[in-house]
Amino acid sequence: MTSFHQTFKKVKIINTKLAVHRFTVLSTLCLITFLSACSKDNDSHVPSLNYTTAESLLTEINFQGYAIITKDGNDLVRQGFGLANESTGLPQDDDLAYRIGSATKTLTAAAIVQLKRDGLITSFNQTLDEFDNAFPNGDQISIRQLLSHQSGIPDYQFIVEEAYEQGETLDEEDIYMVIAEMISENGLNFTPGYSKQYSNSNFLIAALLIEELTQMDYHDYIQQNILTPLEMTETYRGNNNINSEIHAEGYNEGQIYSTYPMTIAFGVGDFSSTPKNMETWTNAVKTNWFTYLEKTEILADDVPSGYVDFGLGWFTTQQGNTSLYWHGGDINGYWSMIGFIPEYNATIVLLSNKQDDTGAQRNTIIQQLLTYEFI
Repeated sequence: MTSFHQTFKKVKIINTKLAVHRFTVLSTLCLITFLSACSKDNDSHVPSLNYTTAESLLTEINFQGYAIITKDGNDLVRQGFGLANESTGLPQDDDLAYRIGSATKTLTAAAIVQLKRDGLITSFNQTLDEFDNAFPNGDQISIRQLLSHQSGIPDYQFIVEEAYEQGETLDEEDIYMVIAEMISENGLNFTPGYSKQYSNSNFLIAALLIEELTQMDYHDYIQQNILTPLEMTETYRGNNNINSEIHAEGYNEGQIYSTYPMTIAFGVGDFSSTPKNMETWTNAVKTNWFTYLEKTEILADDVPSGYVDFGLGWFTTQQGNTSLYWHGGDINGYWSMIGFIPEYNATIVLLSNKQDDTGAQRNTIIQQLLTYEFI
């Protein structure tokens, strides 16, 4: 099998030592990380807001976007809040596209599961050196550790975004080489398997692994194995610039903020989708897209109450006896969350076109629903 590095172009865009230094500073300031096996919810007391329904909760916190929240097969919320385009007056809609950011990672993880079904990998415990023997520390890093953020591989996002702002154009292969060079220069952030830290690098590597093993374009493989079978016709690779006739405009502090170089988000956050399609995907995961045995590997269980942990492409938030399996996303002008609660046959889809840098709205909604609605 041809290794990754044999097909990749030589990276010529950065002085690596300077780049790693900048990355270290930026990651310290900007990354939200989980440095232990489980992360405790910082809010031991969840305040009761002045709402009586899930709809009024979203209104009270000024949510802007489209929301679907179901419980026991019934709708608690299925409506838009605010406008999808403030210039044209376009309303939010369940068949309008939104950038979903890192909710894309649930599709990438599912495609890795499909590789195992197809016999292209034999185990999630296979290590990266089996696919690229030149990748630094590849013999220590397993596929499972990629998908559960236990690899110790540093995040490339901020350094590559900075390079882009300086006029450099990087594709996913260049970014892979940047990641490898960062590890060669500074090592891993921790010994694989001994800690957990959210890193986009894990899923860009996973997406390239899909291409290497299938000899197909990553997005085509997602299309063939997930989107087409589920008839998710309105989920697609996002463009740098949206089409505002079929896509919600993104906003940040009242200003249009919809542009992003999507190559940087390859496999980690580059899909757009509709609330309706994300509901289809979330319901498929909740029911039968994964087998029972696959779910035992993918979904983190035995999480203490009040804690959050990583599975393979999904988070678990545990509150009492209630398990919420979910993933969120943040990208210029947008934030998202998809999730499900098996105990209540519940589905949650939140696609917002108003940037929330701190994740405060998403966290508030999760806390309030698990404390007052799903109990």
